[in-house]
Amino acid sequence: MKSILFIVTNHSELGSTGKKTGYWVSEVAHPYNYLKNKYNIVFASPKGGVSPVDPGSVVQEANDKVSVEFLADPVGKELIANTKVLSTLKPKDFDAILYPGGHGPMYDLFSDATSNAFAAESWELGKVIASVCHGPAGIANVKLSDGTFLVAGKNLTGFANTEEDAVQLSSVVPFLLEDKLKENGGKYTKIADWVSYVVADGKLVTGQNPASAEGVAKKIDELLS
Repeated sequence: MKSILFIVTNHSELGSTGKKTGYWVSEVAHPYNYLKNKYNIVFASPKGGVSPVDPGSVVQEANDKVSVEFLADPVGKELIANTKVLSTLKPKDFDAILYPGGHGPMYDLFSDATSNAFAAESWELGKVIASVCHGPAGIANVKLSDGTFLVAGKNLTGFANTEEDAVQLSSVVPFLLEDKLKENGGKYTKIADWVSYVVADGKLVTGQNPASAEGVAKKIDELLS
C-alpha cells in the first residue's frame, strides 16, 4: 500500500487578533476521507502532537457531512491529536505529501526549515507534492538543491487575494499567499472566489480554496494510480 503524508500546522494564533487559527477542517477531512481506504495515511507537523483545528472552520463546515464525521471519527481524532514529529520521518518512505490549509501554515510551515527541506527532497525524489488553499504556504518558500524555488516556473494556484479580502484578513496575515507564490516565480492562476479549482503541473498539485480539497485528493490518487 502506498503512503501519503499530511503535513499539518502546529500554529493556533491568528496574528495579533486574539483569535484562533490552525488547520481548516474540510481541507483535512475531504482528502483524508477520499484517500484513507486506498492509502496508508500519516500525519506529521513540525513539533508533533496536536494540530489545532481552526474553530471558525468547525462552525462554517457544520453542515459538511465529511468534516463533521472526521471530527467525530476516533481514528481521525487520534491522527490529528498525535501527529508525528516531521524531523523523524524520511521523504523516501512516502509516495506523496499533502499540505492542507487553514491560516496556520502561513505562520509555521512557510518558514519551517524541516518542512521546507522535506518538501525539497520529496520533489527531487519524484514524489507527488500537493497543497490546498493556504497549504501552498508550505511550498512557497522551498528552495531546491540548485538554489531555485520549487514553485518557480510551475503552474499553480492557492488562496486568492480576493478571498483573503473577503474574509477580512489581508491586513492580519504575515503575507498574501497569491503575491508570495508569484514573487517566487510561480505561474499563479485563479478562478472565481470559493469555487473549486485544481491545477496540476507534473507532480505538483494545488487547489485554490476549501472547495478544492477533494479535487486535490482525486488528482493525488490519479497520479499515484
